Amino acid sequence: MRATKSWIAEYADLPAGLDAWQLADALVSAGLEVEQVEAIGGDVAGPVVIGRVVDFVEEPQKNGKTIRWCHVDVGPDHAPEVAPGPLVKGGEVAQLEGGYWPRGVICGALNFAPGDTVVVALPGATLPGPFPIGSRKTYGHLSDGMICAEDELGLGHDHAGIMVLGDADESGTPWVLGAPALDAMGVADDVLDMPVTPDMGHCLSVRGLAREAAQALGVGFRDVIAHTTPAPTQAGHPVVLESEGCPLFVALTVEGFDPTAESPSWMKQRLAACGMRSISLSVDISNYVMLETGQPNHCYDADALQGAIVVRQAAPGETITTLDDVERTLADTDLVIADDRGPIGIAGVMGGEDTELRDTTTRIVIEAANFSPVSIARTSRRHKLGSEASRRFERSVDPGAAYGAARRVADLLIELGGGRLVAETVAGEVPAMPVQTIDAGLPARILGMPVDADRVVEILTASGVEVARDGDSLTLTPPSWRADLVDPYDYVEEVGIKVGYDHLPSIVPAAPVGRGYTTEQKLRRAIGRALASSGFVEVLTFPWASEADADALGLDADDPRRRTVALSNPLAETAPLLRTSLLPGLFGAVARNASRGADDLALFEAGRVFFASDEGGAAPLPAVTARPSDDDLDAIERAIPWQPRNLAAVLTGAWRPAGWQGGATPASWAQAIAFAEVAAGVVGVRLERRTATQAPWHPGRCAELLVGDTVVGYAGELHPGVIKAFDLPARTAAVELDLDLLVSLFGGAGTLDPVSAHPVAKEDIALIVDESVPVADLQDAVAEGGGELLESVRLFDIYRGAPVPEGKKSVAFALRLRASDRTLTDADAAGVREASVAAAVERFGAELRG
Repeated sequence: MRATKSWIAEYADLPAGLDAWQLADALVSAGLEVEQVEAIGGDVAGPVVIGRVVDFVEEPQKNGKTIRWCHVDVGPDHAPEVAPGPLVKGGEVAQLEGGYWPRGVICGALNFAPGDTVVVALPGATLPGPFPIGSRKTYGHLSDGMICAEDELGLGHDHAGIMVLGDADESGTPWVLGAPALDAMGVADDVLDMPVTPDMGHCLSVRGLAREAAQALGVGFRDVIAHTTPAPTQAGHPVVLESEGCPLFVALTVEGFDPTAESPSWMKQRLAACGMRSISLSVDISNYVMLETGQPNHCYDADALQGAIVVRQAAPGETITTLDDVERTLADTDLVIADDRGPIGIAGVMGGEDTELRDTTTRIVIEAANFSPVSIARTSRRHKLGSEASRRFERSVDPGAAYGAARRVADLLIELGGGRLVAETVAGEVPAMPVQTIDAGLPARILGMPVDADRVVEILTASGVEVARDGDSLTLTPPSWRADLVDPYDYVEEVGIKVGYDHLPSIVPAAPVGRGYTTEQKLRRAIGRALASSGFVEVLTFPWASEADADALGLDADDPRRRTVALSNPLAETAPLLRTSLLPGLFGAVARNASRGADDLALFEAGRVFFASDEGGAAPLPAVTARPSDDDLDAIERAIPWQPRNLAAVLTGAWRPAGWQGGATPASWAQAIAFAEVAAGVVGVRLERRTATQAPWHPGRCAELLVGDTVVGYAGELHPGVIKAFDLPARTAAVELDLDLLVSLFGGAGTLDPVSAHPVAKEDIALIVDESVPVADLQDAVAEGGGELLESVRLFDIYRGAPVPEGKKSVAFALRLRASDRTLTDADAAGVREASVAAAVERFGAELRG
């Protein structure tokens, strides 16, 4: 919501000398947020003055454009020292009355005549942009300033021509030539820009802002709504209410309106300051009153209406062409305004083109109604059609303001357009507000600070609440503009805001007795620290996904990762699902960083993934008046998606950059597997690896990661098609683990083997085996054969080629042997070596290489 300080000051008696920032502070103390304060004309500096066109000559140019070479009177204080160039070659320039010269100015606009009053920016001025003004030679003349349009001064959006001010200001005082233009026009003002939360819908109006400012500052308030809603009557255009979504509909008929009347400059300037463009007098009045009162309204061409106005639910398949010239198909959940021909407007959202005001409209029916917030919100979202009206109705509009706002529109149409009010229709009535009874001490107990009963009554009364006090019991009826005051704690919040949250005592609650983190929490945190220490960077991505992600990953139709959970109200239509893998989010983070020149990446994330329940079905919505039944609780439990935690990483570019010690080490599948091993090491388990085929990894370059017979994840190089689909660097590697499963394998703290004081013995063996034998399996056989004296086995070489036979490979291991109670002899070492070789020979037919 944007509103000018001067507009707010019309209805709140702001203290003298109060600046816009102080007003903003007062509104913030009332629970609003003020994002910024803009000064209208604040970007205009230097001499920008009132001037009058003396005469001009039109000069067609070679480019097809016609410019005007003008003489402009800007008063004696700003007159040039020498005469400007003549209007015609060889002509003479006469001094103005008062004995001074006019200024010569080139102007491209054609919407003015000699004698018109205009705004002139003189050399030395700076216009918004910034755009400095100086004397310059153009089109064969020395242009000594610029005649301004309203958008060039930052006063609006109109650039159809220059501003023509008329003979006098709004008060009828003639313009003073040479006077500062912004001051003379009275447009210098401050604009407060405020996002309004759904519970403060009454502040989507100058009326609401002025009311809150007056209460915060302790000053008087004057309500723009000067009329209460009369009893129902059908004296005007007939109205029929057929839906509970519209409890009140006001229709006033104005005749004799002059469609050629123009909007006054003060109205245009206020609309422009609030971000609205001037269209015509009738439309401008409608928008002006909506901003002023918060009540959306609509004007119909009375001669275009066919029969009674009917408010009803749309019939499925009905269509309407709205004012934005789009044909829309309606559903039975849409509330519409109709006449005998069918829908003529989508209630609370946008009118239809069949009954819109035209250039010849003289008879107008003014609509001001109250609609269900839920209905309007649903319709606006379904049609993807947000409007200033729907934005207000979604947050609840004051039903008590409907008639007064309609009368305000009618009064302005009469005052500015020469019409007359001839008939009124009021269908329905203002709904009763909910009555609530609270204990006067409730706000103090909840807020944790002293607020006596008299202060509570004072605050709520100032907020418009009708308070009936019986001892410590308060019976409260909220005003019609405060639909947010329903629950007892809504009133507690209102008291807290008006007292000021800055007055709440800062008391740190005592920490309850606890046992600290669980084992699972400790392990997850330890894994994150270990991975970060290993060179990986943790990120958090959004958990949203789309069907396109699954396709881009290359998932089969029956892949469990396609069992997605759909969101009923997604933040973006492009991502309406919850993720079943962390990888697409990480791919997006990699692509985003790579597009900004960050190519060497090792990103990881730990987070939940979501799988649709096998049993399906939506969770029930139990009533809030009683405890849910056991059946309801069971149904809710069954409907909750399976939400395991996963751990994933993506690697691109160089793992270690090039330097004096050598070339760069590329990030590859090796680091992806190392990532998994670091995580497994924290848990205290050993990962085994075997070749697998699993999307989105490259076939033949994917490792299945196991603990015993349990698969905990996959790692390797991504498929080229996946890399292309997600716009990733070539040969990107990735890993994804089931973190919950990995943590569940933790076997406890265990025990530490004693550190031996005896020296280590080293033996190397090289075994020739078939090419198909997995190295990991061969290493396991060597370790098992070595027995308890074998401390470790490390692979250090794989060789293929002569003299190793074709189809075989030579695999070399380094053995470390040690006893805890003695120094090993040569015979001990030879025995371990022979036992390790024997185990490999027995299991894989290995041959010891000489």
